[in-house]
Amino acid sequence: MTLMSLFAFAGELCRDGDVTPDATRTGEYRATGAAGTGAASTSAAAIAARAGAKASAENFPVALRFLPRRHRGHLAAVYGFARSVDDMGDEAAPQERAALLDELEADVGRLYRMVYPGRGGDRTGGETGGGPGNGAPDGGPPRLSAVRALAPAVVTCAIPAQPFYDLIAANRQDQVVSRYPTFGDLEDYCRLSANPVGRIVLHVFGAATPEREALSDRVCTALQLAEHWQDVAEDLRAGRIYLPQEDLERFGCTEDDLAAPRAAPRVRALMAFEERRARQLLGTGAPIVGTLSGAARLAVAGYVAGGRAALAAIAASGHDVLRATPRPGKARVAAEMVRAYATGK
Repeated sequence: MTLMSLFAFAGELCRDGDVTPDATRTGEYRATGAAGTGAASTSAAAIAARAGAKASAENFPVALRFLPRRHRGHLAAVYGFARSVDDMGDEAAPQERAALLDELEADVGRLYRMVYPGRGGDRTGGETGGGPGNGAPDGGPPRLSAVRALAPAVVTCAIPAQPFYDLIAANRQDQVVSRYPTFGDLEDYCRLSANPVGRIVLHVFGAATPEREALSDRVCTALQLAEHWQDVAEDLRAGRIYLPQEDLERFGCTEDDLAAPRAAPRVRALMAFEERRARQLLGTGAPIVGTLSGAARLAVAGYVAGGRAALAAIAASGHDVLRATPRPGKARVAAEMVRAYATGK
């Protein structure tokens, strides 16, 4: 799964009447000449459409309604793409998932060939191929609504293609990898599933620098870990365990322990360890807030706040993530956001 918590406010943003994530209705996208040839597969088109509807209906804890309209529209479009990637990798019929992800990757290639014809992988991300796993796509504009909706953000914010390819690669990995032997292996997965989202956000705000990207990677990895720790039971039902196998062994936990209705003391001890580790990692990346100003500072403070509140909810549950999914209240998220914005970390 890619990192949904980083776009936790996008569902409410999409409900605002002045935010239109559908790029087919924007002048910027029409200017790129996307008149539409070829057609997406029925399954891919349906999943992309459902993902957009799902994004607008979800109830999220942080709604950054004070962001400028242009930023909200771009972030809503990116959220819709990430939601589509997740749904193709998690909810489609298992026998269709690889082909759907291939189709999505090829469509990203079409977008970048259309926006940056004849250009290589420079700072604008004008890759002309179809990503690392699918070769060059055929001609024409993108066919899926989730990819077409990205066009204004890609054009306006010069977002590189690689983060989008990485999100797809993470979901490909989910099809073949269901256990992580070491924490380092899990970090490598987060580099694909989480860190690209933060880098995209920095580009949306025109704030991408190598220094900020390094801090953002720490924040995003911590947020992905927090999401995994909240969803241990749900992930197990899907056949996946993101807790490192070395940590399970260290605390004497088995997979049967994770399937119990309540966490045994050894599982609680394991989750306390993982919660502290994610909190420490988030703390090392949080100073990115202090390097930003205006809308970018507000947004990133919201992400840091969401991570801290999620980890606090895990701790408040007594680290029993099996009985129920620990979720923070809106008041805690708001308090954490004020803290992060005011202190810059």
